[in-house]
Amino acid sequence: MSRTSPKRTLATCCAAHTLHDGLSDISYVLLPILAQAFNLSLAQVGMIRSAHRGAMALFQTPAGLIAERLGARNLLAFGTACAGLAFIALGQAAGFAAILLALFCAGFGSAFQHPLCSTLISHAYPGEGRRGALGTYNFFGDVGKFAFGGAVSLLFVAGVPWQIPVTVYGSLALACALAILMLMQQTAARMQPAAMQSSSERTPVGWGIRNRRGFAALCLIEIVDSSTRTGFLTFIAFLMIAKNLPAGWAMLSVPLISIGGMAGKLACGFLAERIGIIRTVVITEIATGAGVLLMLVLPDIAAYLLLPVIGVALNGTSSVLYATIGDLVDEDRLPRAFGLFYTIGSICGLVSPLAFGAIGDALGISASIALIGVLVFLTLPLCLMLKPALRTARA
Repeated sequence: MSRTSPKRTLATCCAAHTLHDGLSDISYVLLPILAQAFNLSLAQVGMIRSAHRGAMALFQTPAGLIAERLGARNLLAFGTACAGLAFIALGQAAGFAAILLALFCAGFGSAFQHPLCSTLISHAYPGEGRRGALGTYNFFGDVGKFAFGGAVSLLFVAGVPWQIPVTVYGSLALACALAILMLMQQTAARMQPAAMQSSSERTPVGWGIRNRRGFAALCLIEIVDSSTRTGFLTFIAFLMIAKNLPAGWAMLSVPLISIGGMAGKLACGFLAERIGIIRTVVITEIATGAGVLLMLVLPDIAAYLLLPVIGVALNGTSSVLYATIGDLVDEDRLPRAFGLFYTIGSICGLVSPLAFGAIGDALGISASIALIGVLVFLTLPLCLMLKPALRTARA
């Protein structure tokens, strides 16, 4: 168990989250630049983005499993260093194959961050304060997306070659990996012979899930929440264009939602500490579903102004869900549980845009958004499944 102070653990993990999410999202800014510089087709651009996201989805659960042996701190530093080296290599890339490999390796390195930082924070805050701490950690990921992406965009506008910020960010990731090793204590439990351990100290068998029904309900809520959130973020700009909003304004829809989302991720963790997990999830999901459906009937400007409000509830639920894993899983099995949970979210992020896009092509964008709004309410009966499991866990 880590002896590092909880505040230092939280601050280090927030810095790592800022860095990794920033690196992940600057690829959105880089894609058109790379396409122009290397004469890439749209199919190649899609492959590059999928390589990065696919690597993250593929390696998050293995990262949690390996961390139980090697320690979350060591593996987090290793993943951060891998991401840094990958971005330095990207700055030297000479063609499509090199870009594809570099961003795959960057996704591999970033796969370690979410499950391991969540584990470290859960260990540092085992009881009161965990939801608020994970909400704060969640918030700083969005800070990284804004700060890194915005800085790169400004540098490109100023005429700075794309290789320079990419290399600088890669070097910053290497410095962050070193800081993780220096600022945090090792977290791998010292292995003891089974005969020397008391029954309460024995390593739990399997996945350490204390209530399978409750954990399954939590995962199902995450599937619905992540799928509808990703689908809405992917297609909201198209709905605004269909409402005859100027394309330039419509392109700002997701940033407007993200502004509210940053506040929601920070606030909902603390709200759950005060009024409870189930009540918070029910409030945020009802607000999300109602807000999404309101977008269909409100006129263009009113719908546009509602976007930051929707963002609070749309993104805020995730802080509550992540923090609830610690209530249902043994502490020594948190890395693999977080890895599985984040992998589920990543897979939903890959699949749901394809599904809602196909529905939009067949029935229209309004039908696709309406379906998203209705599906959000499926989380409410799932909350009823989760409630007794949390009552048992508290007992």
